[in-house]
Amino acid sequence: MNTAARCGDSPVRKWSTDVVKPGQRLDYWVGAICEAFLEMDCSSREDATFDGTLTSVGVDVVSLNQVIASTQDVYRTPGGIARGQQHPYYLITQMRNAWHVRQGGHVAYLRPGDSVLVDSAHAYELHFPDAVGCLSIQMPRSWVGCWLAEPESRAPRVVARDHGWGKSLSALSLQLGEDPSAALAYPPTLLSEQIGATLAAALEPACRNPVSATRDIVWRATQVLRQRLDQSGLVAGVVAQDLGISVRTLHRSFSAQGATFALTLRRCRFEQATRLLEQGRLSHLTIAEIGRRCGYADASHFVREFRRVAGSTPALWRKTRFPS
Repeated sequence: MNTAARCGDSPVRKWSTDVVKPGQRLDYWVGAICEAFLEMDCSSREDATFDGTLTSVGVDVVSLNQVIASTQDVYRTPGGIARGQQHPYYLITQMRNAWHVRQGGHVAYLRPGDSVLVDSAHAYELHFPDAVGCLSIQMPRSWVGCWLAEPESRAPRVVARDHGWGKSLSALSLQLGEDPSAALAYPPTLLSEQIGATLAAALEPACRNPVSATRDIVWRATQVLRQRLDQSGLVAGVVAQDLGISVRTLHRSFSAQGATFALTLRRCRFEQATRLLEQGRLSHLTIAEIGRRCGYADASHFVREFRRVAGSTPALWRKTRFPS
């Protein structure tokens, strides 16, 4: 299937669902991402109205791929891996929406601007609950091995947008994500080396600060908590598994930051409850339903915990904000 349109003599290829009828767009899209990247499966709850554009720009040995599309879930399966000959790495950065990656039994929850390195030699899932607007940098295995001392990993490797060299990597990825063809204005080798060096500095800093390491774990754990707040049985073991660390490391990291896992979970649930109670459009929801959405075991548990922090029941607290 050769669906890409090449722009003149430049190393730019583009796929767009505009070239096919609405009912055929998701099938077209699956073919496009398999041609641009590698063999993967894709589904979308918006299959009837699916829309997507993929622009790929070759820069030296790497490819800058801008993906603008409807919500979707992408799967790299063992079967697809077995049928492929190339297993590159992908550095993926969403520009405006949160999303998450599953690989090797681990889940990485990412904010807009966070980057994640994914090894296509191992099965993975990419879940975009909202619209996709990302830059996916395809990098050959041998090239990545020149930059990273430990490139092999069955878990997604996250680079936070606001930690150390992650700030630079995020800024670079976001800039290229808005217009990947802008990279053609620079010497190809210079730009690819900039990407490799920044990635290495972000993932394998020469001197790892223990304080920064524990802070990063606590931040990531808190994001998992916020993503899973509706689960009443949420425990430290579940979060540690998502992060690919031991339960002991998780608890020690919270302790090093002067906090505990349990208190952080309580705080996150309380903050979420207040946000829901403050929304006028949700005023028709019962207190029990608000509590359920925040992960409290039952209504009495919710009322008891809320009163302990706020000094009043959720119902009275809401009434002060919506007297009518």
